Amino acid sequence: MPTLIPGRAVPDFTVPMTDGGKFQLSQRLGDGFTLLLFYRGLHCPICKMQLRDLQRHLGDFARRAITVVAISMDDQERAQKSADDWGIDELMIGYGLGENLARDLGLYISTGRPGSAEPSIFSEPALMLVKPDQTLYFASIQNMPFTRPPLDQLLKGIDYAIESGYPARGALAARS
Repeated sequence: MPTLIPGRAVPDFTVPMTDGGKFQLSQRLGDGFTLLLFYRGLHCPICKMQLRDLQRHLGDFARRAITVVAISMDDQERAQKSADDWGIDELMIGYGLGENLARDLGLYISTGRPGSAEPSIFSEPALMLVKPDQTLYFASIQNMPFTRPPLDQLLKGIDYAIESGYPARGALAARS
């Protein structure tokens, strides 16, 4: 069974950000969705492409009143290196996501491969849209680094959902 169920509360959490601030979910909820993008970390070239693409689309999300943040389990040094090396200077980057919280959010957890640049433990990618009442609307949680949801398709889906009042789907996952 999924850890998070659409229409139910997403646990509140706080992570530090590379700009020196903090991201607390309950304090960042606004009139629109909050997009949580969980990325694998500095070692992941696909994450680099995804975060750069997300930064290019920040205006599209802002026009829809969507708050956007990218979060990893990386420490401050690795998160800052990601931001600097990847040219991420507008997107909010959170770091230090703990393993227990990652599990509570339903993220897949992996261990680093010996001899690779991977950290000893990290979460796999996920996208979540959280409604202003802090309930889950959409989740794409992956156990592999490839085939990320295209942001253009996500934006079109958000537009449709807003225009038509489309409800969150998948709530029956809670039934046993």
